[in-house]
Amino acid sequence: MSYINTMADLEARAYGLTGATGFNNQLLKSNGAVAGLHAGHAGQSAGADLGTGTTAAGITGLYNQIYGQKVWSMLNREVNALSIISKRPYTSSGWRIMTSRPTGGSGNSLAVGDNVDGSADGVLAALTAGTGAGEIGGTTPRADGIGGVPENAKLDTIADGLVALAPEYDTLHTSPKIVAHQFDFSELAMEMAAIDDGIGDIRAQMREDMGKHHAEVQNKMLTMPLEFYLGIEGSTQLSNLDRGYTSLLKVVSSKAEIDAMAADEMLSAGTSGSPGTPDDAAGTTMTTLYGKARSATTGYLDAQVDFNADYSAAGERSLTLSVINKMLRLLREAGGSPKVILTGYDTIQALADLLQSQERFMDRKEIVPTVNGVRGVKGQEVGFRVSTYYDIPLIPVASMTRTGQGASTAIADMLFLDTDHLWLSVMKPTQYFEDGISNGNPFGVGSLGNKALYRTIAEVGCSYFKGQGKITNLK
Repeated sequence: MSYINTMADLEARAYGLTGATGFNNQLLKSNGAVAGLHAGHAGQSAGADLGTGTTAAGITGLYNQIYGQKVWSMLNREVNALSIISKRPYTSSGWRIMTSRPTGGSGNSLAVGDNVDGSADGVLAALTAGTGAGEIGGTTPRADGIGGVPENAKLDTIADGLVALAPEYDTLHTSPKIVAHQFDFSELAMEMAAIDDGIGDIRAQMREDMGKHHAEVQNKMLTMPLEFYLGIEGSTQLSNLDRGYTSLLKVVSSKAEIDAMAADEMLSAGTSGSPGTPDDAAGTTMTTLYGKARSATTGYLDAQVDFNADYSAAGERSLTLSVINKMLRLLREAGGSPKVILTGYDTIQALADLLQSQERFMDRKEIVPTVNGVRGVKGQEVGFRVSTYYDIPLIPVASMTRTGQGASTAIADMLFLDTDHLWLSVMKPTQYFEDGISNGNPFGVGSLGNKALYRTIAEVGCSYFKGQGKITNLK
């Protein structure tokens, strides 16, 4: 009978040489050959007789240190950004958008004016039709020329204010991006892992670890810093960056933000210390989005971005509730409805400190990530609880970028996402492929082992940019 009184006894009982001829746990214990997992085995004096004609060196060679089969990760591999964005089937490579109203411009609200002609007597000019200011169908039509017509009005009559109007449309397009990670293992490694001090099924362990890595990389693509699309100071652009998913930091941006980053030397077209030139050929990866360039004529591509006055070191400002509330107001005025706020742990802590100092507290809500993005649940013990601000979940993302000049004081950017209009368009969901000698086909992989692969085909899409917001340049 054996007794388990200490951890050493438990280790010997679990890992000892039970059943071997002439040896058992008790024999090893009585001669001091069994101790803690990392002590005792190599500590026996060479040539010591254990009463069996075998020296301690021989015992040590048979009874090795045991590590167990479990592999514990030392890494934070969360994929919160990838989890909360909605997933949709990839059904087309482009979409049509309306960029301007039939009359009243393309701003957040219908624009009208009194349109006095500027003469001393202040007499209004006659109603006209066209695209200029004050004209029916123009960007700022007269207040009496936006649809009020007399009884029995004649068609196509400018005087009656009834002329043909039409909105303006444009098209955006994209291509699916292939994200793939390959790995392999030899036949010998697979066999050795099943014996000795192995982890058992090495293929299962590698599938798990590589699957997590595959998801983690996709999460990082979604939070890639905007300035990486042109390159760091003194470098050229990362020409292959657009092979991955389009970053949310690029989707939720604006021409004004890119111009400010260039003016304050956060970008470079190749010359260290000089302002970047994101509008030239070297910057097309940064300025081009879904086949269109962000410019003065494509304002519909601009999201609501608050970077303060500029991106200089002095322009970095502290996070305040007023800054956040202003962004929520601008988004709602633009017709957006933010469903989630993505930011870093440091920014969430700064917000909590702000609210606590005013004896106000963030609410907490239970959410569950789904293929349709993040949604709330009620009456179910699923999902996880997160802080909210005005009932909008605050999702922490460890890899969220910190945009600004003050690297030592900066805190993470905040993304306000309307996931009704922002999604991950999936052509083929994540799939696992494996072939090789275990499947009787070493010739297919060209080695005495197995090759495996994770592959996902998808891309980020957005159908309404003004409903997305970003607060950056924070400390």
